[in-house]
Amino acid sequence: MACQKFIVGVIGLIWYNRCMMTGNKLLNPDHILKEIVEIPYGSTVADLGCGAMAFVSLAAAKIVGDQGTVYACDILKDVLSSVEAKARQAGLYNLKTVWTNLEIVGATKIPQEVDYTFLSTTLFQAKNHQAMFKEAYRLTKPGGQLMVIEWKASSGPIGPAQELRVAKEKALSLAQQVGFSLVKEFEASDSHYGLLFKK
Repeated sequence: MACQKFIVGVIGLIWYNRCMMTGNKLLNPDHILKEIVEIPYGSTVADLGCGAMAFVSLAAAKIVGDQGTVYACDILKDVLSSVEAKARQAGLYNLKTVWTNLEIVGATKIPQEVDYTFLSTTLFQAKNHQAMFKEAYRLTKPGGQLMVIEWKASSGPIGPAQELRVAKEKALSLAQQVGFSLVKEFEASDSHYGLLFKK
């Protein structure tokens, strides 16, 4: 049974990545960052758990421009190498990779507090969600914002197994427990919810 759930989850994630690489996107990072989060040119950003495709990191790097900085953070060094290569191919030299374990508070070595922190489709891959929110809070400057995007509880056959998904209510509670206040909820896609917080 566990093996079946794993296979379904892997197939879903492969399909998800394929959608993200084509015009049929589940998530539209450019729209979310420009129209919903409204990130201005020159901002500093930490994408916590950027993943190999780094869709959000790359989109943010384009938006913040040469005067801004994006820190793409992940626990897998090969992922970070891939992200750095993608950034250089796109001519984005304002993106810096950071190796870290997000489930350990204080482990993310970024030389400054940032304007925006992202936890985008990252929570379902982890166990210590509270530590991740504490780390996001630590990295965000006063007045800065945290964006959370996660899989909805029931979004069809794609995506991770249901028991791995983090409910919107839980994410909201964890963020508020560490000191964030909710700015707004938004539909990130048909399959994902979004939450925007302020420190």
